[in-house]
Amino acid sequence: MIARTIVDVPASQTDRVFDYAVPEEFEHLIKPGIRVYVPFGPRKIQGFVLELTDTTDVPAGKLREISRLVDLTPPLTNELMMLADWLKDQTLSYHISALQVMLPAAMRASYRKNVVIAEGAELANYSEAILRVFQQDDGISDWDKWQQKATKEERKEVAAGLRRGDFLVIPVVKSNETEKRQTAVYPSINAKLENLTAKQKLVLDYIHNLGDHPEDHAVARILEATGVTRSIIDALVKKGALEKKTEVIQRDPYEGREFHDQKPAALMQEQTEALQPVDEAVRSGRAETFLLRGVTGSGKTEIYLQAIESVLQKGEEAIVLVPEISLTPQMVTRFKGRFGSRVAVLHSALSKGEKYDEWQRIRNKEVDVAVGARSAVFAPFENLGIIIIDEEHEASYKQEDAPRYHAREVAIQRGKHYSCPVVLGSATPSLESFARAKKGVYRLLTMEKRVNDVKMPDVSVIDMREELRSGNRSMFSETMIAAIQTRIEKNEQAVLFLNRRGYSTFIMCRDCGYVAECPHCDISLTYHSSQRKLQCHYCGYSHTIPTLCPECESESIRFFGTGTQKAEEALREVFPDIRVIRMDVDTTSRKGSHEKLLEAFGNKEADVLLGTQMIAKGLDFPDITLVGILAADSMLHLPDFRASERTFQLLTQVSGRAGRHKRPGEVLVQTYTPEHFSIQHVKEHDFLSFFDDEMRVRKAGGYPPYFFLTLVHVSAEDLEYTVQVTDRIARFLREHLSGQTLVYGPVASQIPRIKDRYRYQCMIKYKVEPKLTETLQTMMKTFEGELNRSDLAIVIDTNPNMML
Repeated sequence: MIARTIVDVPASQTDRVFDYAVPEEFEHLIKPGIRVYVPFGPRKIQGFVLELTDTTDVPAGKLREISRLVDLTPPLTNELMMLADWLKDQTLSYHISALQVMLPAAMRASYRKNVVIAEGAELANYSEAILRVFQQDDGISDWDKWQQKATKEERKEVAAGLRRGDFLVIPVVKSNETEKRQTAVYPSINAKLENLTAKQKLVLDYIHNLGDHPEDHAVARILEATGVTRSIIDALVKKGALEKKTEVIQRDPYEGREFHDQKPAALMQEQTEALQPVDEAVRSGRAETFLLRGVTGSGKTEIYLQAIESVLQKGEEAIVLVPEISLTPQMVTRFKGRFGSRVAVLHSALSKGEKYDEWQRIRNKEVDVAVGARSAVFAPFENLGIIIIDEEHEASYKQEDAPRYHAREVAIQRGKHYSCPVVLGSATPSLESFARAKKGVYRLLTMEKRVNDVKMPDVSVIDMREELRSGNRSMFSETMIAAIQTRIEKNEQAVLFLNRRGYSTFIMCRDCGYVAECPHCDISLTYHSSQRKLQCHYCGYSHTIPTLCPECESESIRFFGTGTQKAEEALREVFPDIRVIRMDVDTTSRKGSHEKLLEAFGNKEADVLLGTQMIAKGLDFPDITLVGILAADSMLHLPDFRASERTFQLLTQVSGRAGRHKRPGEVLVQTYTPEHFSIQHVKEHDFLSFFDDEMRVRKAGGYPPYFFLTLVHVSAEDLEYTVQVTDRIARFLREHLSGQTLVYGPVASQIPRIKDRYRYQCMIKYKVEPKLTETLQTMMKTFEGELNRSDLAIVIDTNPNMML
């Protein structure tokens, strides 16, 4: 038996299949999708078995054997293996990178495998030696170690037992951070219960009445329930009345949280009309992509929940993707409240171990709904009935390192495989998606009304230039201050949104114009007041704050720009007694802090929630009646063709937090460019007019959705060499691509140097280019020698989201 294997060496020379012989004792266990250790040159490395065959081109005597198995059951399904093949071609990445991205981070390391006897196993056919192993030690506690000392016959016997289902594999992730253990006690069989004290009897009675759930038998839980000390349990263990075990248990990130059952809500007419075609596609098992455009507060989540209900009734499974910052406790509560323990939640606030346990529940078919951020699109379900992508316009659905996939394209590909619908939801869809819906590539569903006919908030645009002219130099306009004052008096709440992070953006000398820059990257340093230092957000370099200008030694060195900390201080100057909760990267870095801050705000422990992008979505509090947007145009002037679109989307999302319940909402937008169409259309909540205006700009500039884009990034430590290679790449592309395809460059990237590496790029613009993938692969092969010899790096990004 030959295993065709992809090895874990992400390089162009190794991005192909290598053949290895399968030792006889592994023949019953090995399957496609299993990871193995194989000899590769002088060392042993990991690889994925792609397929098993009985032929090879490797000459006899040269074929090497697989050393050992990393998995005993395949972590990846056959469908995910096929998806990885598609993904590597789509993103021009290495095959190993496409396979690795589908596994939880904890599994990328090796893990221990316990083998235990399955319930109802037929053990009569096994040798005494094997039965002794299982009876003495409660099974094989470490398969890899046991294999080293076991005989070939014993290994074959256990492999046969695993295949028959008499033995089960329990994977245990190795690192301390990812393994939760507990000490538990169970009643001993045939124990002689004599001379027991009253407290010992109380404990024994309590344990005898417990169910089979391992966590109920935890010593800590028993002590808490009975009120005895640990010495009582130790005495019972000594007498032989109890048996003590150390167990590895699955973590539940939401342990101890109560989720109240939520019944489906009655739908409004628009919701019913939007849900109907999705339900039809679910019932008929049809692959179709829907774009659900519903204004903020129109009840999109309820449609998702009811569509999933139909899927579960068919016995199928569902994936729901939400942007990381929308994975708020409120969102989780809605899904857990509706589907209870059938939901697995995957997001970055979980530890590696918690993520692994949630992933394992999906793989073991213990759950049928996965809610998570981008990577949850690879949830290892085998009977998918629907995939939902909420806030489909979000940039975070595109992965910015290899493989550079977009979750939307992966979802549509999986939808085709399982013949199931994909629902893309947003109040402000991306221009590409809406253009596809208008052309009929996606099916458009629209909801223009809020639930219960709640009125959209009134939006006022405040021209900050007028404020300056009238002598107001503060970051709050007079209108904003009056509106906040009114909310405090009425015991209502306000949300202030600032699209910045840190205290202030940079420091500059007012005399000579010196700006503190990172010595390794061509970008200014950002001031963080909590640590009182300047920091580079690209390479992490930090520096103390200068008191004198390093260039002209002037004392006129000042902070420019506005951050959340500065905004909070300015707010307290105007309202000394105001209660503010600030949410930004600095205040939410600790696990659970995001949730605690929102809970405190929901409990009315603050008048104002001040924050960055993370407060723009998913918040639904009845007392928020004011949303204030500070520096609305800070994104508008970025050198990116999507700047207007992102500004409109973000402002619309933030505006949607106001007046979602009975009290009417008000939105105040402070800006220095009030006449810009993206800000004017936010005022009217008018996506369609924004779409028409922005499409005209895109058509004139030749940008998506009128053209497709691919960026080729080149970086190296030598500037001249970087420019020369980029120029050669641009010439190669012009020679090999069709005449209708445009190649621009070489040009310096928007940040020309990061971590002492110079960065150049060229851009490919095309409508139809059948030779693109083939040409880019040939180009990479052409530069293969230089990539191996020098510090050169070439990165290809198809349909890039960031132009940096």
